[in-house]
Amino acid sequence: MSLMAEMSDEAVDFANRMFDLAREGDEGLLDYVDRGVDPNLTTEIGDTLLMVAAYYGRAALVAGLVDRDADVNALNDRGQAPVAGAVFQGHTAIVDLLIEAGADLDAGSPSGRETAALLGIEL
Repeated sequence: MSLMAEMSDEAVDFANRMFDLAREGDEGLLDYVDRGVDPNLTTEIGDTLLMVAAYYGRAALVAGLVDRDADVNALNDRGQAPVAGAVFQGHTAIVDLLIEAGADLDAGSPSGRETAALLGIEL
């Protein structure tokens, strides 16, 4: 059973709002993290706040989450890493930021390196 299934409706709504902020690039999310929201909060499929922000190209939010100890190598339930999502979406600045923060280009499946090769992107 997933954590989301065990949460109250109010808690699920709150968590969903946090992921909406990540998608939108709303840096107000960082205030919530500063007040106790886990920077490694995940959706029911294992996507982290960082993964969502990276996929949607929210560089300032990615940097803020990294500064707040978000796991740059956390894999979702499909084995995907944040850096692979950023590579797939062509967010070069975010890829660079994640690598600088210690992201493993070979983590996950497909990995960031494999994704780049498939798309003809040189890292």
